[in-house]
Amino acid sequence: MPVRDAWPSDLDEICAMIEEHAEYEGNASLRLDRAAMEGYLFGAHPKAWVVLAHPGGAPESVAGFAFCCWNFSTWEGRPGIWMDDLFVRPRYRRDGFGSQLLTELRSRTDGRVEWEMQDGNSKAAAFYERLGAYPVTGWTRYRWKPR
Repeated sequence: MPVRDAWPSDLDEICAMIEEHAEYEGNASLRLDRAAMEGYLFGAHPKAWVVLAHPGGAPESVAGFAFCCWNFSTWEGRPGIWMDDLFVRPRYRRDGFGSQLLTELRSRTDGRVEWEMQDGNSKAAAFYERLGAYPVTGWTRYRWKPR
């Protein structure tokens, strides 16, 4: 199960998986601007990066992805990874791809690897806990959206 950084040639596949994930979560109307995403991921000053998992080592097929950016903890005094999205296509679930993607992220930092999960997603919670992750109690996430 190879895991690798995404290349510019993976852009359409990345966007397709993000849209598939949105549809899976109930938002069938999401359509990403491919040109904007290309700049954010592969432009002169990338804002995020993607790690891909491939079934059987076949680079032309993608089982899932982790969409990430760097963060920094002042309390730890070191960078970590913010995983904005983890998605494994339904036909590849329970084959170890999610674990491989998270293991890869863990290997890239000695800081925190953090993410959010929707309340009530008991399958995801059980999966994360099996990997040794835990919910952060005592903190409430706030969001400020553009006007």
